[in-house]
Amino acid sequence: MSKLHSAAEQVYREVKERILSAALPGGELISEGEIAAEMGTSRTPVREAFLRLETEGWMRLYPKRGALVVPVADGEAEHVVAARLLLEADAVRVVTRGPGRAELVRALRANLEAQHEAADSGDVAVFSGLDADFHGLIVRAAGNPLLVDFYVGLRERQRRMTARSLVRDPLQLNSIIDDHARLVDLVDAGDADGFATADDVHMRRVHGLPRTTGEDAR
Repeated sequence: MSKLHSAAEQVYREVKERILSAALPGGELISEGEIAAEMGTSRTPVREAFLRLETEGWMRLYPKRGALVVPVADGEAEHVVAARLLLEADAVRVVTRGPGRAELVRALRANLEAQHEAADSGDVAVFSGLDADFHGLIVRAAGNPLLVDFYVGLRERQRRMTARSLVRDPLQLNSIIDDHARLVDLVDAGDADGFATADDVHMRRVHGLPRTTGEDAR
């Protein structure tokens, strides 16, 4: 790998992580020069990284003005939550009918411990990643590789949405963990219908979406 390509990859990963963790919020305009100076590199690898991020839909480039971090689109949160709920609720129904429930519960509880640590340190970036991993564990447990691949495609959008919500209201950290603990208990009990209801309420509350049920997740 050439030094230029290596530098471009490093810039790409760093800037994308800032977008996903909401350190660079949607609507913010940044320049090649400021990122190059901050990362101690020339503008060329920054330009390459920005072009890649534009191709992926995270940025919109304006010559001589800078790069705009594309905001979360109107309706995107609703669509992401709806897709996630379909996959997660179906996965729990599959798991509760098979032998893998205890293994999933152990993995989810281990993830919860890591969430507590991230919350104690106030690390939103790490917490949002663990949040995405928590829900991803549920989908993977059903063993359908096509649905897993589809869910992976939602992961980055999910991370960004969660981080944005936590930046807006950091006090949500503990309530998210409480919701997750409730979801684990429902999986452990084999209550697929209860899980679907609680997961819907949980995700809508975190992302500030209208409720579709009168029941509460806790």
